[in-house]
Amino acid sequence: MSSLDEEPDTTGAWAATGLSEFDEALYVQILQQPHLRSAGWARVLGASEAAVRRGSDRLAEVGLLRRSDSTDTLRAVDPRLAARALIREREAESDQLAAAAAQVAETFEQNRLQSVPSRLVEVVRGEDASAARLRELYARAEHDLCGFDAPPYLVPTDLNSDLQTELLIRGLVCRTVYDNGAFAHPEMLSWARHMRPLGEQARVLPAVPLKLLLFDGRTAILPLTRGESGAEQSVVIVRESALTDALQALFEALWRQATPLWDDADTHPEGTEQAELTEAEQTLVRLLAVGMKDEDIARHLDISVRTLRRRISDLQTRLGAGGRFQAGVQAARRGWT
Repeated sequence: MSSLDEEPDTTGAWAATGLSEFDEALYVQILQQPHLRSAGWARVLGASEAAVRRGSDRLAEVGLLRRSDSTDTLRAVDPRLAARALIREREAESDQLAAAAAQVAETFEQNRLQSVPSRLVEVVRGEDASAARLRELYARAEHDLCGFDAPPYLVPTDLNSDLQTELLIRGLVCRTVYDNGAFAHPEMLSWARHMRPLGEQARVLPAVPLKLLLFDGRTAILPLTRGESGAEQSVVIVRESALTDALQALFEALWRQATPLWDDADTHPEGTEQAELTEAEQTLVRLLAVGMKDEDIARHLDISVRTLRRRISDLQTRLGAGGRFQAGVQAARRGWT
């Protein structure tokens, strides 16, 4: 008998599927001489019929042979079709393995963090490194993002806007409490307007205690340095722990206290006082509603502070409001924003 009858394992083209050199040779003979059947293929290969039957079974298992329903004989399948099916099967197995590994990795990371508490906190220095880690955190977010927004900004606002836009498009929940001082920068109000139709839930406070992004209630990123000019900026990443639980509780408490940045209604009922406001007046009441300073509003509207205060006084009279902030809030609730 030929050594092929021993069915040696080799590194042939199909070795990754578990096929041997004998199996590959058998498949070629079946393709070339399909009329011979088991006894004939055994003679050609110098092997036993038992070896041919075992090889045929292995070829059938990987999809290179198929049994005929009527005659119970094996016929060859186009190897390209079989290869594509095997590739899809391996990809599915790889995906399952990756998912299983990710689940086990969570336990691994938690145990490692418990054994080495210093791993709970990661310090990242410099704008480029901070931007890279921020991208990673956004990409790995699964459920929601919440945070406090306040200047100065360590990474470009355009980057954060793009990342948050992608997050909202993915269907995640995003809640932001803005520091009133953020809207001293006109581009920040434009950003907030852009994020509104995408689904961002926005509120405002006169001041927030810190800058913060909290992903899925498990991973937080916040500044470590105060943003002094010329100093290397750093952020700290805090992983799931009692500290992230405390940050989540702080956010929820201040979220309840904050004033909605926009009216809940996206449209205004026909016949409301919305029609009485010019575009400039609508912008003014939005800025009043978030508590911006007169100087910042005047710069945003490109008017003098004196002209601004006269317009605010007119609005307060029309609304019967006792103060400028109250006027902004009442205007928002009436749908003037």
